[in-house]
Amino acid sequence: MRIQDGWTTAGRGPGWIGLVVALVLAAAPAMAWQGRVRSVPDGDSLTVERAGRTVKIRLYGIDSPEYRQPGWLEARDFTRRLVSGRSVEIEQMDRDNYGRVVALVVRDGVLVNRELVRAGHAWQYPRYCRSRDLCTEMASLQDAARAERLGLWREPSPLPPWKWKRLTKNRR
Repeated sequence: MRIQDGWTTAGRGPGWIGLVVALVLAAAPAMAWQGRVRSVPDGDSLTVERAGRTVKIRLYGIDSPEYRQPGWLEARDFTRRLVSGRSVEIEQMDRDNYGRVVALVVRDGVLVNRELVRAGHAWQYPRYCRSRDLCTEMASLQDAARAERLGLWREPSPLPPWKWKRLTKNRR
């Protein structure tokens, strides 16, 4: 059996070249895509239109205040000012339990995830933030926002959303 142009002459499909291409593509990072933001229900969630379809996005590595939690309205409004109706670049990092795309979101070269933390409208989410360099940077930005008492850090001891959800769930 000879390999000719990446295919086996025995007619059994791709040969070693096809295998190498498949392995390279599987190992490559996900490609970013463009979309237009249609809605911002809260500080860390977006609905983006892509090729006529809507995609629900959860911002990677951060957690902003939940609905009715102190600071949630300010976080939502901050995100709206950054991205509503704008074209954004989405780099998918994961999918969450609700089927949403968990992503880095960039508008005009600015990483929206990072800006929410920098402005004090979100926490760096240690449980789900796994990109070491970015997560370390966002933790430092969070410390700076806390020191400057920005956004949710105006409160003396703001409760992270993951703790707030547990407390409010137990009260129902």
